[in-house]
Amino acid sequence: MTASNAEPSALAAPSSSGLVAWTPFYYGWVNVFAAALMMLATLPGRTQGLGLITEPLLADLQLKPTTFAQINLWATLIGALFCLPVGRWLDRSGARLVLVVLVFGLGAVVLGISRVETTLMLFLLITATRAIGQSALSVASIALVGKWFQRRISIAMGFYALLVGFMFVIAFGLVGYAVQTQGWRTAWGEIGIVLLAGFAPAAWLLVRSTPESVGVKSDDASTVEAVPTGLTLSESLRTPAFWIFALATSIYGLVYSGFGLFNQSIVEQLGFTAEDYHKTLIIATFVGLATQLVGGWLGWKWSLRGLMMLAMGLYGASLLWLPSVTGRSELFSNAVLMGAAGGMVTVVFFAIWPELFGRRHLGLIQGAAQLLTVLASAVGPLLFAECFARTASYNAMFYTLAPAVLILGLAAWFVPRPKLT
Repeated sequence: MTASNAEPSALAAPSSSGLVAWTPFYYGWVNVFAAALMMLATLPGRTQGLGLITEPLLADLQLKPTTFAQINLWATLIGALFCLPVGRWLDRSGARLVLVVLVFGLGAVVLGISRVETTLMLFLLITATRAIGQSALSVASIALVGKWFQRRISIAMGFYALLVGFMFVIAFGLVGYAVQTQGWRTAWGEIGIVLLAGFAPAAWLLVRSTPESVGVKSDDASTVEAVPTGLTLSESLRTPAFWIFALATSIYGLVYSGFGLFNQSIVEQLGFTAEDYHKTLIIATFVGLATQLVGGWLGWKWSLRGLMMLAMGLYGASLLWLPSVTGRSELFSNAVLMGAAGGMVTVVFFAIWPELFGRRHLGLIQGAAQLLTVLASAVGPLLFAECFARTASYNAMFYTLAPAVLILGLAAWFVPRPKLT
């Protein structure tokens, strides 16, 4: 599909020009790449990113791990509150301006962390990275793709998820090396500079908020529309579909965060070694990346609701199976199931909202869904830790959560589609 051959109507957005007009293919694909870059920019605001500097930071500031854990918990909970405001801002002002401001703000905060000296200032800055990075910038990045795609949203999100995965794998290696060789303050300062001088200008150069804003047909329209269609947030919240998919992705995030934080402990409790634990991580990561692209194709050709049912079925089965795993082949096979399920759930979470609720208020709807997943991810490690403290095992969590996962998967298949107005 070409970028902008059709003539907009008198009521439509201005005709395309500049970079959009010069692009020989649908400009939405440029936004897929730009959105993946913006998601990469969230690294210093994510648990995995902060994990790269946790140990040297604690030693430098002479903090106890429990203190830092409390800082992270409250920072995550407070930061989650920014999901809804940024969604509304995104729908009103457009993704281009929002992304530039957020990336610039995150870069400034990361520079501040590289110079932090007190616990109070660390708490304030970590909260800011959670609010801007994990919450606001994530919502804006995901919504950007949804603003440009509807008919091919599954394919677009599959490519987006694959790009994000590969970018993060590369970034983890580079940042980890920088932390080890230059120290955490220098490495974090360099990330802040890269965000300010590289990612923020890239957002302004590449991102266009919607097809309508530049006079381009959306991928499901025969003519250029003045405004996209879609339900409001309040209308979406009154549908069973929103809650089924929001709860399904949230319970996945809850298990993923708890399992991810205590992964090595869980594997060693089953009688395996730290080396086995690292191998399961590698297997699950690469299977998840491959499944994201396959999941995007399945969601396009088959059904996102069916894809969610399949993903939750695999995830529920892996949770039920894990406590009884005995050999390495079973452990690695379980990692394949978890990785495949995770890849598919990721695609569904990225793609389902514009498909079910349209693009007009996508930022706010995406923000509401992101808020629930962030809260669930914050609670997950606490539940896993409490389970182990009470029972000296994680098995009760797996046996309790697996039925809920399976039920939500079935509900995703049978829930009726909302009617767009």
